[in-house]
Amino acid sequence: MGHLIDTAQHPLRGGIRAKGINPRPVILIGYQKQGNLGLGYLAATLRQGGHNVILLDYECDREAILAAVQDHDPVLIGFSLIFQFYIRQYAALIRYLRDHGIDCHFTMGGHYPTLAYQQTLETAPGLDSVVRFEGEQTLLELVGELNAGRDWRNITGLAFFRDGEAVITPARKLMVDLDQLPYPDRDFEPEIVLGRRVMPLLASRGCARTCSFCSIHTFYRTAPGKVVRTRRPVEVVKEMLWLYEERGITIFLFQDDDFPLFGKVWQRWAGELVDELHKVNLPGRIIWKINCRADAVDPDLFARMRDAGLYIVYMGLESGTEEGLVTLNKGITVEQNLHAVHTLKQLGIMFEFGFMLLDPSSTFKSVRANTDFLRAIVGDGSAAATFCKMLPYDGTPIKDELERTGRLRGDVCAPDYDFLDSRLEDFYQALARIIDVTGWIHGHKALSPQLNWAWNEVAVMDSLFPDLPDMPDFKETLRTITQTSNNLLFDVVNELSSAFENDKAHDCDAGAMQARCSALLDRLMDARNTFVARNQALLLEALKQDDHRQVA
Repeated sequence: MGHLIDTAQHPLRGGIRAKGINPRPVILIGYQKQGNLGLGYLAATLRQGGHNVILLDYECDREAILAAVQDHDPVLIGFSLIFQFYIRQYAALIRYLRDHGIDCHFTMGGHYPTLAYQQTLETAPGLDSVVRFEGEQTLLELVGELNAGRDWRNITGLAFFRDGEAVITPARKLMVDLDQLPYPDRDFEPEIVLGRRVMPLLASRGCARTCSFCSIHTFYRTAPGKVVRTRRPVEVVKEMLWLYEERGITIFLFQDDDFPLFGKVWQRWAGELVDELHKVNLPGRIIWKINCRADAVDPDLFARMRDAGLYIVYMGLESGTEEGLVTLNKGITVEQNLHAVHTLKQLGIMFEFGFMLLDPSSTFKSVRANTDFLRAIVGDGSAAATFCKMLPYDGTPIKDELERTGRLRGDVCAPDYDFLDSRLEDFYQALARIIDVTGWIHGHKALSPQLNWAWNEVAVMDSLFPDLPDMPDFKETLRTITQTSNNLLFDVVNELSSAFENDKAHDCDAGAMQARCSALLDRLMDARNTFVARNQALLLEALKQDDHRQVA
């Protein structure tokens, strides 16, 4: 545990400058795929405070990053670490910049740096500090003090080394009113789906749930303040309308950890959001996606949301067994998961899901039960099957429990654990080899992600384009391919699990499976491309008419 400095929180001083002195800029570095709203909020807050901010994509060549840093001579470089697996890669970039003479202040933020600040500072010794928890005000103060040449070490919400010891200042309170934040800077080009522009959006911060495998609730509960805060629905819709009118955004991806829906208070909030969307006449012109839990899927509310533009729901179902749901502390039942999927199908709302085929409590029986559950929800080809093994992230209760019981292994970049039945590890490795070789689940070009992308395009066409005459036939083709892929995958899981449980040989050949997977992918791409090409004139005309309406 770090040493705590007792300091009184002082007013914001970011943006204050001495007369005649032009403050040095700030550079923020992080992943920008689908837009990094965390960096966007930091940049907007700094710019509102009078600072010049340059955003850099972490995936740029490090030589290009170095050149930009040398060109701008920043007072601070902030690194946004979204996934703990990349901490050593970030450390290598930091070391590279230091080795090339960059001597400004380096700081880092994110869930992992916040909760494992000492390990972060040890892994990346080129860092001067870690900004903990929500970073807007902390970073603003830090930049202000650095530009003024004052000591920054008493700022609330920081961690750093002093005389070889990890030191933390008092945790800054979580923001009370999210509507006081400026709109996040979106210094990136929107993703495009069939000519429609896509942007991320936030309606809330925090998560009220306490899943054992997730560090998000630990992140928010460790800082003082209210864990979940929602923006006013009218302000969320104002931002959506502004993005629609100014940047032509018609597809919105809400990135809330848990979209506010569960319970009467949040159901009223969602109802008000729907009302506000109708007030500004956005339904029919825009669509939106949310992430939520299965126990929040209420038929009446979701019907209203669908009619206001909700087109896809992502749910973390995680397990198809009661034992697995208890291990993961989901606070939900298998029946609730099944009911949510059934409700969305009945309402005609597409769904995607997260699922953990294996967790620390797994048995061969639970693996097959999980496969049965997946067959029940997507054996009809309504969505592509996807699953993973639960990984013990830092800052999660399940990681702490595995460590306590001596089952934790691996390291921060490859955390792992021992199963209660050692044969499960052999089964998992065999399954992983087949999945990795075939390109079935993992990676954007794998079969399951490509199938789900095709279904996403279908939902976009259904919502934002005129009726296409051969759409029913295309949907049936897509459903057949998805169903074939899913059931083939389930058969592989069951055959392998039975073989390893009973110490028998199996017939699952990675090469043969790769051929079947590739054939399905070719069939999918041919059907998709043929359908889009056949309807290209109608799609382009719809885009042209919408552009005219937006301009008008």
